[in-house]
Amino acid sequence: MATKSAATAVDWTKIYTGLGLDKTTLTSLQSFRARHSTAVSKNSALKATVPQIDLSHYKSVLKDQQAVSLAEKVLKDFKAVDYDVSKWNEVVGAFEGKAVAAAKETVNKIQTEQSSLQATLSNIQDARPFEDLTVDEVAKARPEINKAVETMIKKGKWSVPGYREKFGEFSLM
Repeated sequence: MATKSAATAVDWTKIYTGLGLDKTTLTSLQSFRARHSTAVSKNSALKATVPQIDLSHYKSVLKDQQAVSLAEKVLKDFKAVDYDVSKWNEVVGAFEGKAVAAAKETVNKIQTEQSSLQATLSNIQDARPFEDLTVDEVAKARPEINKAVETMIKKGKWSVPGYREKFGEFSLM
């Protein structure tokens, strides 16, 4: 009875949307939920369909009374078999371990991304206006610009590609 209440107490929409899980973890959770609901429905269907066999009817209809008495004996002697589910518990435990590891990895990725975004946000908030920056500060922030300019100077290129097309010709000569 406790497992039914625990299964119904899970808020699946909050898990799917609120935790920021990756696609493989979500797919695994959805397939697990589908398997669980299928197993629950099959279990309830089997519990609801316990067959009641009226052997007296068969005794009156069939000529072979020995077959009916044998069937009656088999039904009386029938006992349900208990299966060892420890192997399944190991499989579920392994699945749970993988799911927990994937969830922890996702949490670490999200925390790393959050700290990176927080640093970027603080840089944006603390940044000076573009007009107040010096060439040295821009070169320090983006060293690839300095390298590109040095390469252009070494090759004797004194104009920026695409500048005239974008801004037009401003020379007076």
